[in-house]
Amino acid sequence: MKTLLLITSLSLVSHHSLADIKEIDAAANTMNMNQLAQYSQNTSDYEQAYAFYRLAITANISGQRKQAGDSLNEAQKALENLLDAQTTADSQALLAAVYGMQIALDNSKGTEYGMKTATLLQQATALEPNNPRVSLVKAINAFYTPSVFGGGLEKAQNLASQAITLYDLPCDTICWGHAEAYTWRGLAKQEQGDISGALQDWQHAIDIDPQYGWAKYLLSQQAVTQ
Repeated sequence: MKTLLLITSLSLVSHHSLADIKEIDAAANTMNMNQLAQYSQNTSDYEQAYAFYRLAITANISGQRKQAGDSLNEAQKALENLLDAQTTADSQALLAAVYGMQIALDNSKGTEYGMKTATLLQQATALEPNNPRVSLVKAINAFYTPSVFGGGLEKAQNLASQAITLYDLPCDTICWGHAEAYTWRGLAKQEQGDISGALQDWQHAIDIDPQYGWAKYLLSQQAVTQ
């Protein structure tokens, strides 16, 4: 079940960039790989890394694993370069998400990237404890990590709830993930048997972003099974 969820989820600050975060998200929501590819080539810094990350996710959903792997490597390289120049919680969180996806696509990379992911999230939390994207990536990481190794569904749900609360804080630059946080909390609830709670969270995600395709897909799938 979790493998299927990963495949479907992997759906979806330079002032000189030709695309901002909202535009990249819009392209990801409609699985527009051509647009995402253009953004990844025509942007720079964090936006470029984010565009590559969303391109990797979209390619993976589409079954284009080589494109997914190549894009993920580009995102990783861009973020590692950014962090060499300046440490920010958002770059650390996104790189942790990239490492997590690297492991998901190739389990043999768990030894290499598992500890790096944990370290990045610890550092990002210390740097910006109220950054919602840090809490979101921690929630995703917990979702796929067994409780005996410090993860688990309850922890994932709590971290997603924390992220949702933090998304109420003002944001004017890097602001992605609000609808995604509701979606992941819904997934944790679904895995725990709380279908009603999951449906409510997925609907909240669509209320936040009416174009958010992943939550729409999950709702439609649940309707089929009922």
